[in-house]
Amino acid sequence: MSSPDDGDVYVRYLVDDVSAAIDFYTTHLGFTVKTRFPPFADVALGHLRLLLSGPDSSAGRTLPDGRTPGPGGWNRIHLRVPDIAAEVARLRAAGLTFRSDIVSGPGGQQIVLDDPAGNPVELFQPAA
Repeated sequence: MSSPDDGDVYVRYLVDDVSAAIDFYTTHLGFTVKTRFPPFADVALGHLRLLLSGPDSSAGRTLPDGRTPGPGGWNRIHLRVPDIAAEVARLRAAGLTFRSDIVSGPGGQQIVLDDPAGNPVELFQPAA
């Protein structure tokens, strides 16, 4: 298998509302819009390309066995931050929803928040 060597990593998230997802990722997490169509958007942060696919996109179509793809679950993008406490305070002040409080472990600290469709985003501060 081969793919273009542009250095980017592509992750697809299914979302209920593409406009709300664009606003969340650009306003709160610093992504920029690369491509936007009514049922789909491609947003980027560094080399991460997040493909936001709405219910009317090809990724949201009903499968042959009758299942319909949807948002949520626990697989997530992982964003490193230099000061997790400051980021959490900023995002909570903006009214965003977190699944837990900050968790500390041997590798650092992490917390998971939800995008508007319920897809998880992990913020991670590596241990010093």
